[in-house]
Amino acid sequence: MEWSIQRIARLAGVSSRTLRHYGAVGILPPSRTDGGGMRWYDEASLARLQRILLLRGLGVGIPAIADSLERASDEEALATHLADLEREADRIRRQIRAVEQTLRAREGGAAMTAEEALDGFDQGRYEQEVTERWGADAWRSGQTWWQGMSDDDRRAFGQEHLDIAAGYAAARQAGEDVGSERVQALAARHYRWIGAGWQTAEPDLDAFAGLGEMYVADERFAANYGGADGAAYVRDAMRAFADARRG
Repeated sequence: MEWSIQRIARLAGVSSRTLRHYGAVGILPPSRTDGGGMRWYDEASLARLQRILLLRGLGVGIPAIADSLERASDEEALATHLADLEREADRIRRQIRAVEQTLRAREGGAAMTAEEALDGFDQGRYEQEVTERWGADAWRSGQTWWQGMSDDDRRAFGQEHLDIAAGYAAARQAGEDVGSERVQALAARHYRWIGAGWQTAEPDLDAFAGLGEMYVADERFAANYGGADGAAYVRDAMRAFADARRG
């Protein structure tokens, strides 16, 4: 069995240009190219693409993906990814049950336990991801800062991000350019909010712009900004802010 580049692109939700790029950098060569220049992909190609898309969904860059592909077979890596996905699916199911129980308790005036309300919401699940991306010190520092905050401070911190995200959404809906005064004011608030979380008044501008790339690459973060298109708008605003700050 083999499939054309157009069909694979459509099924995977990526562009043919992206698949050609993956081929050019050596992580997804086509199984063959016909006389007319059409690229075709076989079952082994599908397994490799599945692995690439899983890693891209975690915000992993192309060089790191290439390294990962070299270090383990597709079968070994996909088995690991499957275990990770099953754990994530279980966590989401637990969160759904917890929220359902909370709604029933609130609507019916029934008592509920802390264990029921917070099942599936353990922030420790992010430890490995944060450590791999930014180092163990970043995880420890962030946890110390978060745990030292009062409930009111945590709510205020979360509300500030909701307000920033809503501001981006309104500006995008109004068709404002990411370089406009209004959007750049939002980006400045975003920069300060990130700085609070990173415990620095001057976050690294490359790292700040890199976060925007992660928002687009990782659907979990993109969901905070209304999906991939909204995340792309925020990314561009963050990049414009970083460029202007450097200049």
